[in-house]
Amino acid sequence: MKITYKQRIFFYFFIVFALFTICVIVIEQREEKFQRTQALEDRLDSYAEMIHAYIDQFKLKDSSLVELRILAKSMPMDIRMTIINKDGKVTFDKDVENTSELDNHLDRPEIRSASYQNTGSNIRLSASTHHEYLYYAKNYKDYYVRVALPYTVQTKGMLKADNLFIYTVIGLFIVVLVLLNYVAGRFGKSISQLKMLTTKIKDDEPLTEVIDFPEDELGDIGNQLVDILNQKAKSKHKIEAEREKLIQHFHYAHEGICIFDPDFKKIYANTNFFQYLNLVVDQPIFNLEAILKEKVFDPVIDFIANRTKEQNFHTFHINKNGKAFLIQTIVFDDSSFEITIKDITKLEKTRLLKQEMTNNIAHELRTPVTSLRGYLETLNSQDLPEEKQAQFIDRAYQQSIRLSNLIDDVSLISKIEEAPAQFQTEKVNLSQLLEEVRIDLANGLEDNDIKLNVSVKDHLVINGNYTLLYSIFRNLIDNTINYAGSHINIYITNYMEDDDYLYFSYCDTGKGVEEQYLSRLFERFYRVNEGRTRNTGGSGLGLSIVKNAVLFHKGEIQVKNRVEGGLEFFFTFKK
Repeated sequence: MKITYKQRIFFYFFIVFALFTICVIVIEQREEKFQRTQALEDRLDSYAEMIHAYIDQFKLKDSSLVELRILAKSMPMDIRMTIINKDGKVTFDKDVENTSELDNHLDRPEIRSASYQNTGSNIRLSASTHHEYLYYAKNYKDYYVRVALPYTVQTKGMLKADNLFIYTVIGLFIVVLVLLNYVAGRFGKSISQLKMLTTKIKDDEPLTEVIDFPEDELGDIGNQLVDILNQKAKSKHKIEAEREKLIQHFHYAHEGICIFDPDFKKIYANTNFFQYLNLVVDQPIFNLEAILKEKVFDPVIDFIANRTKEQNFHTFHINKNGKAFLIQTIVFDDSSFEITIKDITKLEKTRLLKQEMTNNIAHELRTPVTSLRGYLETLNSQDLPEEKQAQFIDRAYQQSIRLSNLIDDVSLISKIEEAPAQFQTEKVNLSQLLEEVRIDLANGLEDNDIKLNVSVKDHLVINGNYTLLYSIFRNLIDNTINYAGSHINIYITNYMEDDDYLYFSYCDTGKGVEEQYLSRLFERFYRVNEGRTRNTGGSGLGLSIVKNAVLFHKGEIQVKNRVEGGLEFFFTFKK
């Protein structure tokens, strides 16, 4: 059974106080016994002085020492008197009549002490009377005076220390033990609480109960540990919250993310990583620790194995199963690392599309710019008749209009795709907008004998961008004027609506387009006939602008050939 800290403290202090108490009692008893013995010896010394004074006063000799019996009668009855000469012969003894039969007393302990220290004492059994005495001897010039007190129970009691001090000390010791038990309990409780706190700090556990520490140094330490534990719990909570945010971010990220420890063991991987991983490897993999054995990840292994301390980022591309992937590796300070697989197929397509668009724009710009340059060089270098000059100037003007239209269309479609937020929305009356388009294109409609028929409510309103809505109908009608032929009709109809959308149909009775070209009509710079756009002055972006403008208004658009002839577009606008 394990001893508690309180028990250990109590036991240690009990031993210390017990030893201290015993030492105090022993020292006090010895000192008191010494004092009592000294007092008794002082009393015997006074008797010896009385005897010496008596001998000296009456000039007693060895033969006349018997007169000391007169003095003995005046002294206590139990006091034994003995005179011993320097040779150790007993010349007088109160309790022995014939002193000549006594042994030489120079070897008696009290006599030996008196010969060296002037006085001597001893407790022993008398060889002559066979009684135990407390002897006290004093050395004088010609003899030794020895007085003895029978060592009886009464004498022993006189020399024995008083027990009151012992009882007092024992009582105080018991009081101290009670106080010690209280202090040890209080101290042990604080230590136990501190131990519990340090265990919780070590095991990273929260503090679930309130701890009341005493107002002392241990209490201050305990309260500081409580503050540390609470701060650690708060920090842990914040870290857990941030970790949860990070995991949610990884979970919903479009990239595939996997984190490995320095031993290439998986720490975390999101769902996309498994999906992308099995697209870039030849055989399905479910044990992520094995992916680094795949040949496709050789660049990752080479980078981790051969990188310098400053190098912590590596990236490379891979094309697999009709998709393009970007694989990135980040190595952290503790040698753990992260592998990210990102599907960049759309980005690559967008890049290629922009590259194609740039090439197309350059190609489309080359024709009007070349024409402008040719006309202007001709006008600048030759003296032409006024009629010819006017013709060249008009042609140059037409090319500049074409160039301006192309630039405007490129700017508009780029703005729709890359900065749609710049287009502000407002309440637009579609009936009024269509009337404005009719007025702006009246000459083209009249020149080609095209009739525009609009079936839209007078007060039909949509929350949209006026410029983009205008460009939709303007480009559709322009497309009809330029390519559908003459003597035809255009029908614009709002044929249905529901709670969310308006449904429109735009059709003409013109030439239409061969079925094989319909799916590409909305592509930028696509021409059914390579010469159509150049002959009519179009930019080749009209229908692409129409589609993007419809998408801006959260709608969709489709096209088909009419059975009766001509093209028909179906599109929607979100209300």
